Amino acid sequence: MNEYAGDYIEKQIHRQDEPSNSEIIGKWVKDKIFLGLPLKEYLKTLITPLNIFAGIIVFAGLVLILLRFIFGLEMVTEASNEQPWGLFLTWGLFSGVPFSASGFVIGTAVYIFGLKKYQPIVRNAILLGFLGYLFAVVFLMIDLGRPWRIYYPMFISFGTASVMFLVAWHVALYLSVQFLEFSPSILAWLNQGKIRKIAVSMTLGLTIFGVMLSTLHQSALSAMFLLAPGKVHPLWYTSYLPWLAFISAIGAALALMIVVTKLTAVFFKHRASPHYLESVDEITLGLGTASSFVLFTYLGLRLISITHEGAWKYLDSSIGQWFLVEIILLAILPFLYYYGVQKRKVGLIQFTGMLTIIGIFLNRFNLTLITFNWQLPHRELFFWREALVVVAVVIIEVLVYRWIVNRMPVLADHPDFVGDGH
Repeated sequence: MNEYAGDYIEKQIHRQDEPSNSEIIGKWVKDKIFLGLPLKEYLKTLITPLNIFAGIIVFAGLVLILLRFIFGLEMVTEASNEQPWGLFLTWGLFSGVPFSASGFVIGTAVYIFGLKKYQPIVRNAILLGFLGYLFAVVFLMIDLGRPWRIYYPMFISFGTASVMFLVAWHVALYLSVQFLEFSPSILAWLNQGKIRKIAVSMTLGLTIFGVMLSTLHQSALSAMFLLAPGKVHPLWYTSYLPWLAFISAIGAALALMIVVTKLTAVFFKHRASPHYLESVDEITLGLGTASSFVLFTYLGLRLISITHEGAWKYLDSSIGQWFLVEIILLAILPFLYYYGVQKRKVGLIQFTGMLTIIGIFLNRFNLTLITFNWQLPHRELFFWREALVVVAVVIIEVLVYRWIVNRMPVLADHPDFVGDGH
């Protein structure tokens, strides 16, 4: 055998040892998508009573959404000229967006003010913010009569004096900003170190830009109701609405992070770093302190706004009594936070966080749905099909969140990028 024939045979043997493209792709899918399990074993892990129950609801919701796009909004909602929206916007947009402020609140604390104490939860906060805005847009698309014309208020009519022009542009831009802020985690998962360095270098600029966008559109969502003084009940209608919306959004973001940080430490313990788990209590105490201050500010401004509008006289009515339920709940919360922080009762702070979420949802529902058009003799708040669609979309959001946290470095650093703060 001559020298050239020997080299040829050696190369052929070496090529046979190298994996083919299909094998490389298969291994990548197995490691990145199926958590290192064969497809059959991975599918078996999905067959649980909870997943089956969630799948049934999601399937029913998707069928209703399909019927909505085929036959129109009347298939899923009883909205009308008198009642322009129901649960889709009340839950998904007016209530969902304030809680999506978690990204800009924690991101500002860590990247602008340098509060490294909250570094372990910053990626989780940004992910929650991104998903919150993404699914707010999903709810908006379901609710819009002609969703394919969503670009009209942004590019065609170009009404710079319109609140909807402001909201449309800001939500679209901030959704993009949140994705770019979270992109270092995605790129670490994909082992794209060079591109990730570029994304990390943009973090501070993106955070500052995000703060500007959030400050404006969080207040603009409620400012829209200033255009309807005869439809918003006087106990909720006030010129302070933009400020109240912005402050309560900060409170909502802090409460969400208190609750979710605890839940992730329990249900995603296997995906969290030891540092994340060890810092939960101190982070909760810090967030509780901030929440107490924010809600004291909100409560004071809310009482001033009612006095300024001369609306106390409306307390002697059924709506006034319902208002007392909301305001008493929101008045108790800052004191519970303060007591929990002083006594270092982490469990109490986490429980108060859950109450805060309920209280802010109640406030947004009262403003945008329950008391809106309060003078009409008969109002249907929402249709049961609408509620089913909302539950289905929320379940999808939770499943997407679970899918990401189980795969990407959200609660722990990626082993190849430990300690870089991203």
